[in-house]
Amino acid sequence: MSSLIVSYKNHRFPPQIIARAVWLYFGFPLSLRLVEEMLLERGIIVSYETIRRWGRKFGAAYAKQLRRKKPSRKDIWHLDEVVISIGGRKHWLWRAVDQDGYVLDEIVQARRDTKAARRLLLRLLKKQGLAPKRIVTDKLRSYGAAKRDLMPAVEHRSHKGPNNRAENSHLPLRKRERVMQGFRSVGGLQRFISVFSAVRNHFIQHHQKHSALATHIHRIRAMAQWKAVTVSVA
Repeated sequence: MSSLIVSYKNHRFPPQIIARAVWLYFGFPLSLRLVEEMLLERGIIVSYETIRRWGRKFGAAYAKQLRRKKPSRKDIWHLDEVVISIGGRKHWLWRAVDQDGYVLDEIVQARRDTKAARRLLLRLLKKQGLAPKRIVTDKLRSYGAAKRDLMPAVEHRSHKGPNNRAENSHLPLRKRERVMQGFRSVGGLQRFISVFSAVRNHFIQHHQKHSALATHIHRIRAMAQWKAVTVSVA
């Protein structure tokens, strides 16, 4: 894991409280004011604006430290795009998830064309370091054009119906969008999803058909690593 520049120095509250506030905000469909109330119930008096600042300052630092899934040539990328209104204008959130529902990358763009699809694939190739076994998309032709240019040997399957893994990956963000009453800027949305998806990737168990015990163990380990990461910030 990479080292961090962020410091808790000059912050009145201890790291454990800051980390808990960030975890609540990004890990659950809660508004800043609801997180404020939940902390107040525990005797912690902090304003929602302070929690907002913690999320912006520490959220990205935590996300960079969380363990990422190792790429594989057997991976299948499911790609999809969803429209999000920002300031009365349409934007498109392009997202890629793997066969387990793990979010690989996402980017907010103003267009829904080949150039935008190509940009998503370029980011994926750079971040993953290798091409997948297959990509799965809807019938948007932009994916096929971008794929032929960047990954001509990779199998491409497109479906007229829902691209279930990618489609389902939009649902948690849609819930947050309603709680937050929309996003105010492209930059704000991009910053939010970079932390939001990293936290979800870390805590959500993606594989299917796990026993209750296995799920419980996964959550304990995920929380232990979260505590280790948040305390390691100098």
